[in-house]
Amino acid sequence: MHQLGLFENEEKKLLTIKEASIWASEYLKRKITVSNISYLIQYGRITKYQKNGKIFIHLDELKNYYDTINNEELSTKNKKSDINWHLSFIQYKESERTKHVHRLHPYKGKFIPQLVEYFLDTHTDKFKKKVYFKKGDIVLDPFCGSGTTLVQANELGIHAIGIDISIFNVLISNVKVKKHDLFKISEQIDYLTFKLNEFQKDKVYIQFEDELTLELNKFNNQYFPSPEYRKKVTMGLIEEEKYSIEKETKFLNKYWELVNKYKIKIKQDRDQSFLDLWFLDTVRKEIDFLANKINNLESDDDTKNVLKLILSRTARSCRATTHADLATLKKPVITTYYCKKHSKICKPIFSIKKWWEYYTKDTLKRLAEFDKIRTNTYQIAIAGDSRNIDIYEELKKINQELAELIKDQKIRGIFSSPPYVGLIDYHEQHAYAYEIFNLERRDELEIGPLFKGQGEAQRKSYVQGISEVLKNCKKYLQPDYDIFLVANDKFNLYPEIAELAGMRIVNKFNRPVLNRVEKDRENLFTESIFHLKEK
Repeated sequence: MHQLGLFENEEKKLLTIKEASIWASEYLKRKITVSNISYLIQYGRITKYQKNGKIFIHLDELKNYYDTINNEELSTKNKKSDINWHLSFIQYKESERTKHVHRLHPYKGKFIPQLVEYFLDTHTDKFKKKVYFKKGDIVLDPFCGSGTTLVQANELGIHAIGIDISIFNVLISNVKVKKHDLFKISEQIDYLTFKLNEFQKDKVYIQFEDELTLELNKFNNQYFPSPEYRKKVTMGLIEEEKYSIEKETKFLNKYWELVNKYKIKIKQDRDQSFLDLWFLDTVRKEIDFLANKINNLESDDDTKNVLKLILSRTARSCRATTHADLATLKKPVITTYYCKKHSKICKPIFSIKKWWEYYTKDTLKRLAEFDKIRTNTYQIAIAGDSRNIDIYEELKKINQELAELIKDQKIRGIFSSPPYVGLIDYHEQHAYAYEIFNLERRDELEIGPLFKGQGEAQRKSYVQGISEVLKNCKKYLQPDYDIFLVANDKFNLYPEIAELAGMRIVNKFNRPVLNRVEKDRENLFTESIFHLKEK
C-alpha cells in the first residue's frame, strides 16, 4: 500500500475503485465491475494508493495494464484466425455464467449456459443463420452431466430429456430442474443445522480451530500483508518460493503446538476409501453424522435429494487439500501450508459447519431465483446408457405426458457435450458423493474416461461408443433433425463418428474457452461445436 505523495497533476489521475470500474467499462466497451478492479489490486496487478482512509488507483497504471492485455488478445486473435471469437461470451460476468441453479454443484467439463442458449434460442446472426429450436420443441442431451441443457431449455420454453450413465449426475440435473417445496426444505435445513450444532457442543476441535485461525491471522498480517506482499513478489523484491518455504516452516511449530494442546486427532484410522484419505478425522465424523440424519429423515425423496446435493457440495469444499488443488487433487494435506492462490499461510478444514451453512442459504436462494423464470415445460434426467436405452419406455415410468409427447411429435434435435477422450473420470470426480450416500458406480460404462487413457485402442472405442449413442438416439428424432455436439476434437474423430452414425457434419464452429481476461492466451484452449444432420 502506498501513501499518497504525488504531484498535484498526478493526483488528478487517481480514481476510486468505483470510478476505475466506470472508466474501464467505457474504455474496453464491456462491463468491468468493482470486483474486477478489486481483483487487480488484491493480486498485485496494479498499485493501491491510500489517502484519508480511501483507496485510489492511478489511471495511467490501469490503462497500461488493460492495453497490455488487449495487445496480447489481439496477437492471439491474429494467430488463431479460425476461431469464432463471437462465441467466447467474454462479455458475461462470472455471476451470469453461473446464474441461479447452474452453480448448485461443481462439475468438471460442463459448458456455460450462454453457449446452450445461443443454439437453442430463436435469434439469428452472421454466424447462426437459422433458427433450430422453438418453444414447445423437445431437445435431447444424451450426456447430460450436470443438466445445463435441461435448465436452459426450461428458460426458453423447450421440453428436454437428459440421459447420463452417472447416477449422481442425474441427481444433480433433476434437483436443478424440478419444482421444489422450498419451505419444507428450509425446515429440514434448520433441523439438520440444529443437530450439527448439538453434535459440536462438546468437541474441542472447535476451540482449536478458532485459536488456530487467530494465530494464522496474526502471522499472515506480519509476513504476508495484502496487497503489499503480492506486489513485492511481482516486482521481484521477494523470492516467493524461498520466502514461503521459510515462513511455512516457521508457522508449523505453532500448528503442532496447538494440535498437541487440544489433543486433536488429525488422520482417520483407515485409508482405504476416498472418504478415508481426503478428509480429516473431525470432518469425516461431521459428514457421516449429517448423511445419517438425511437418510433417516421422514421426508419425500425430492427434499432428501436437495439436502444430499448440499451435503455433497459441502464435502467437496472440505477435502484435505490446498486451495489451488481443489479441482485436481494431488495429495492429502493435514497441516498448515503456503497457499499460492491466496499468497499466505492457509490451513486444512476441521469442521464443515461454515460451508454447510453457506451452501444451504445459497442453494435456497438459487432455487428461488430459478422459480421466478421457469417455464411450464417438462425437463427430466434419466440414469442409463445412451447407447442402448429405450427412451420412450424409461420415460413412461417417470412422466407419461412427456413420453406421449415424444411419441406424437418426436424429439427436435440434440444439444450435448460428449465426454472427451481420456480427459475426465466422470464418476471419480464425485467419489465422495458416491461413498457418502452409497450410490452405485458404473465407471466401466463411461465412454472415453481418463483412466483408460488416449491410445489408439481407446480412440477406436470412443468412436464406436459415441456413434452408437447417435444411432440409438436417432430413432427418437424428427426426420430433419439438428444435432449440436460440443467437443475438443484434437484427434479428429468426429468425421468418422458422423459417418458411422449415418450423419454428415454440415458446419463446425470453433470457439475460444476463456476463463478471464488475465488467462494465458498463447496456449489458448478451444473447442468445436459440430452441427450434424442426416446423411
